[in-house]
Amino acid sequence: MLDARTVSVSVNRPWRELYEAIWRPECFPRWASGLSRSTLQPEGDAWTAQGPEGPVRIHFTGHNAFGVMDHFVDTGDGSVIHVPMRVVPNGAGAEVMLTLFRQPGMTDEQFEADFAWMRRDLQALRDWAGG
Repeated sequence: MLDARTVSVSVNRPWRELYEAIWRPECFPRWASGLSRSTLQPEGDAWTAQGPEGPVRIHFTGHNAFGVMDHFVDTGDGSVIHVPMRVVPNGAGAEVMLTLFRQPGMTDEQFEADFAWMRRDLQALRDWAGG
C-alpha cells in the first residue's frame, strides 16, 4: 500500500451545481496549476497536456451522479498515477476532496511539496468556483 493524504476545501455552492461546473476535463486548467500553463487537448479516450515535468496523458472519470472526478495521469514513464477526487454535500454547500498517494521513490520533501501544491490548487478551485 502507498501512503496517502487527503485534503479538502469547503465551497459555498450546492454540491451538484459545483460538480456540474467543474467535472469537465477542460475546466481543470482553470484551477489545476500543473495544467494551467498548457492546453488540454482531447486525444482518443484521454486528454494530453504539458505537465510540470513533461507531456502527460490523462484519463478522466466520466460524468456521474456521485460527484466522482477521479483522474489517472500517465507521465510516459510506464506508471499511471491515480488521483481520487470527490465532490460531496456539506450542508447547503460542497466539500471537494482530493487524495495524494505517495509514489514509489518519492522523498518526504517531495510528498509534502506535492501535498502543499494540491492544497493550493483546491483553494484556487474554491476561489474560482464560488468561495
